[in-house]
Amino acid sequence: MSSSAPLLSGTIEPDEEPPTLPQGKIGASSRSSEPVVLVPGTTAQGNVATGISNAEEGGIRGILKQSSHPLSLLFLYFFRSAAIAVYVLCGLFTDNYVLSIVVVVVLLSLDFWNTRNVAGRTLVGLRYWNEVDEEGESSWVFESRDPSRPANAIDAKMFWIALYAYPLGWLALLFVSLLKFNVSFLPIVLLALVFNLSNLLGFTYADRDAQRRWANGIASSGNLMGFGFGGIGGQLVGGMVKNSLGRVFG
Repeated sequence: MSSSAPLLSGTIEPDEEPPTLPQGKIGASSRSSEPVVLVPGTTAQGNVATGISNAEEGGIRGILKQSSHPLSLLFLYFFRSAAIAVYVLCGLFTDNYVLSIVVVVVLLSLDFWNTRNVAGRTLVGLRYWNEVDEEGESSWVFESRDPSRPANAIDAKMFWIALYAYPLGWLALLFVSLLKFNVSFLPIVLLALVFNLSNLLGFTYADRDAQRRWANGIASSGNLMGFGFGGIGGQLVGGMVKNSLGRVFG
């Protein structure tokens, strides 16, 4: 019996390897991201968050953060804004005239006291009050901070803006009341103008008095811009400075 040849002869060649498929997320950008520089003790997420917060910081939050006395600044604007808001919007919530008047008067009184005794002293280093001597004569007394300790620039700017802006707002409401013949609320607007203008004039004169005393201090010491002048020369230079600055500040 003859032997038959095997059906399969030789070695079996393996199939070709399938092509490799691309790895990664579909639709991902092929551009390489910029290298992130890490500082020891920080993370990439922390640096990104810090950059975003610095970019978004501003407005009221930024002002309060740069202020040396944020609480005083906040209450200064709160009392003034609340008084105007209650005066304008009280008719939408209640028809009680007496309640509206009482709330506005309380807010105006709190603002007057806070501006004169707290905000002015902490934000710009100024105070004023009225004294009556034994003979019955009244006189204004002004206090100011040492010129060697200047006020925070943000505090001073926001303080003077509030002092000048809100009287203008009440003045506009006065014209509106006159045009609408709204006589019932006219005394409240006049009272608000008296309170606001009193603080405005008081702090304006206090600031002028502080500048005058600073000028007199320079004149008496004979020290002009860091250059010392002694003896007769110092007196001559001091007199010239005192006269010139006296004309400027009244």
